[in-house]
Amino acid sequence: MILKRLIYSLFVLLALVLCSALLLDRWISWRTAPYIYENIAELPASHVGVVLGTSKYVRSGGINQFYRFRIQGALNLYNSNKISYLLLSGDNAQLNYNEPIMMRKDLIQAGVPATDIVLDYAGFRTLDSIIRTKKVFDTNEFTIITQRFHCERALFIALHSGIKANCYAVSSPKDMFMVRVREVFARLTTLTDLYMLNREPRFLGPMIPIPTPYNLGDDKQDYPAVSAEQLFELEDLNKAATPPVKAETTTPAAK
Repeated sequence: MILKRLIYSLFVLLALVLCSALLLDRWISWRTAPYIYENIAELPASHVGVVLGTSKYVRSGGINQFYRFRIQGALNLYNSNKISYLLLSGDNAQLNYNEPIMMRKDLIQAGVPATDIVLDYAGFRTLDSIIRTKKVFDTNEFTIITQRFHCERALFIALHSGIKANCYAVSSPKDMFMVRVREVFARLTTLTDLYMLNREPRFLGPMIPIPTPYNLGDDKQDYPAVSAEQLFELEDLNKAATPPVKAETTTPAAK
């Protein structure tokens, strides 16, 4: 009898914890909804766009779709004159892993001038990226660029810290169930960091204000915004236009 009561009590406790987690998750989504935009035309212009970093490649070696959509979203905003500078914030904890440098290479290759790109190597977590944008890069009004579920958590941190931010929600991959489950726990961690631990970024350092806007000349090429669907179509066209590489018949010389 006592064992049954104990099991029942544990079940009720678990149900209460789960319901509380889901309610907090929904509260964060509701609280940040007015500051999220999916249509570029409706998004207010900002001096700085903050691209939240992620790995470019997945474990299988393919391109990470989260990364691809964030980079394209950054290009769309920049080329639509919605932002003047791109602050690339990501992890740089290992010698062979550098999110800001990888994003910078791809954005420069896509036509963004290096003078309009600023790197934040200490964006280890979303909290670090958002708070450092204000306290290190002296920017209190900016546009965050990431997927919608990530927008909500990033904006919640910004609102709690008195930062005036909007978020451009880029497309997400189709299979999002496990990502969304992990996000619930990430939000609980964020609430703990903000309301219980009062956690600050791992590194702050001296203030580095982002420079004044860089004006493009009239002779510079204008790049149209590209949707997620168009991005896949363009990649397919590029693959079709690339001739196959002929296999070598001779043995390569030893180095």
